[in-house]
Amino acid sequence: MHRKIYPRPFVFLLALAGSTTLATSVCAAPPITNRSAVSSRPSVEKVFNRINADVQKNGRAYETLADASQRIGHRLTGSPNGAKAEQYAYDLLKSYGFKDVRYQNFEVESWMRDTVTLSIVPNKSDNYRDLKVVSLAHSPVDAHVRGEIIDVGNGLEGDFKALGPKIKGKITLINIGLSAAKGARNLHRSEKTALAIQYGAIGVIMVNLVPGNVLLTGTASVTGKLIPVPAVCIAYESGVGLRQWLAEEKKDNLHAVIDMTNTSRKIRARNVIATLPGSDLPNEKIVIGGHLDSWDLATGAIDNGIGSFSVMDIARTFRKLKLKPKRTIEFVLFMGEEQGLLGSRAMADDLKKRGQLDNVRYVMNLDMTNDPNGINAFGRDDMVQFFKSVGETIQQVEPTFGNQMTNQAGLHSDHQPFMIEGVPIVGMNGHLTREVLDCYHANCDRINLANRDHMQNTVRYSAMVLYALADADAIPTRRLDDAKTRDYLVAQGLRTPLQIANEWRWKE
Repeated sequence: MHRKIYPRPFVFLLALAGSTTLATSVCAAPPITNRSAVSSRPSVEKVFNRINADVQKNGRAYETLADASQRIGHRLTGSPNGAKAEQYAYDLLKSYGFKDVRYQNFEVESWMRDTVTLSIVPNKSDNYRDLKVVSLAHSPVDAHVRGEIIDVGNGLEGDFKALGPKIKGKITLINIGLSAAKGARNLHRSEKTALAIQYGAIGVIMVNLVPGNVLLTGTASVTGKLIPVPAVCIAYESGVGLRQWLAEEKKDNLHAVIDMTNTSRKIRARNVIATLPGSDLPNEKIVIGGHLDSWDLATGAIDNGIGSFSVMDIARTFRKLKLKPKRTIEFVLFMGEEQGLLGSRAMADDLKKRGQLDNVRYVMNLDMTNDPNGINAFGRDDMVQFFKSVGETIQQVEPTFGNQMTNQAGLHSDHQPFMIEGVPIVGMNGHLTREVLDCYHANCDRINLANRDHMQNTVRYSAMVLYALADADAIPTRRLDDAKTRDYLVAQGLRTPLQIANEWRWKE
């Protein structure tokens, strides 16, 4: 998962609009699908109860994640482990009885780290100090740079503007997170790197703000392609020491020396897709997905094992209970998310090319979702009452569900390529402990951090919402046209990060 600019973690879920109609369709039995039929379709609440009972008794999300973590390890796109993960997901979905399981091939620039060192030395001195460091993805395949260090603090737009031309030719020191910036909205590490390059920096040193000598990886590229300067990450403790040293150097400025080699080559990766055909409206499609890939420092249990393996267990639940909602559901395991949303971009581009994006009524994306307690309407005001009604129905089945509503869109996960094309997105709010979040993209992201009961909650609540929406009589909301998409993104405060990422296609 990319570092998100919305409150995280959360799961993206399907949405509908309209309050009175929706409340009726959720709380009461839907009308008979075939007017000549003798019996009506089961009520939503009855199906919710069946889902709840099955997941609590037969849920396998945690168990399959633990098994895959042991058998495969990390799931880096383009690596042998990544290919094993794709095959594992394919075989698992087949074992659940899906007749239509397929690979969606796409070509990516696969990046893999090799060697890296970071040395700090005062100008005109040979007093070198080496710092523990890890390369950020999509750094050059070969880089050897030396330059004066300039501290850009949190690396927000205002921080860069304040230093302006002083940055050119230097190596920037930037926090990955936010330090002493109340109310500020953070940028993704790739966006901070893009700003550094824009201002003429020759290298980037990111400081992880998590104590405990935790090294964090992730992409430093907004495009998923190689960047022209080396970017590395150092631990919090190293950052504190380096800034202390900078303050002590009155005359001689500190220089950084970055030496690195990496591998980058074209490879083929595969999204894994299982299709459940709709009973009444098979051409209307709901995509529920989560990224299967992970970084290579650990096994990626949290980012994003808890999401992707929950997607597969929701698929298991639908097949086990023989649920047949009106609309077609595609269960998707995306690859390449960590290296630039590559799998979801490939899917969205393919649908657009074939003129089928309008058929995608909603996208559901589970990314680091854990123990959800409410729904995020994702900036769609007309959806809030509907989701509140769905949550109230869930509470009738499981009173501990919080039904806490939010309404804010964000970037940097597999919903993004669909959202910027106007496809509706909705999320569900979850929570992870500080201890778990501190292992984000780090070498401590392992199965011991995952919680079986929390994963079951993700599966059962998500499956309930998915069914209620996929089986609704009508979905008033459709894909936004280009002008309305622009207005939506502006209203959600997403224009600036999209401009930094060169993804803002509208002329001002």
